[in-house]
Amino acid sequence: MISLIMLIDTVLSIYIWLLIASAILSWLVAFNVVNTSNRVVYAIGDFLYRITEPALRPIRRILPNLGGLDLSPVILILLLIFIRNLLLEYAL
Repeated sequence: MISLIMLIDTVLSIYIWLLIASAILSWLVAFNVVNTSNRVVYAIGDFLYRITEPALRPIRRILPNLGGLDLSPVILILLLIFIRNLLLEYAL
């Protein structure tokens, strides 16, 4: 049972890092630091979008429009950290 909880914890940690990478890449694209016409950048961005968007979409529907500020990754990361802590608390 402990190994299953450790696996879930690892998957949640990886997903948190993917959310952070997706947010940073979106900032870099928005400020024209990286160009999406580069095939590698486009492939990485497309992968991160496909992985993170299904979890972020419901949160974006609930949050009010704050202009250009997107708080959905922060909320999702806090939710995932809460789930990780809850999982570890019940495991021990």
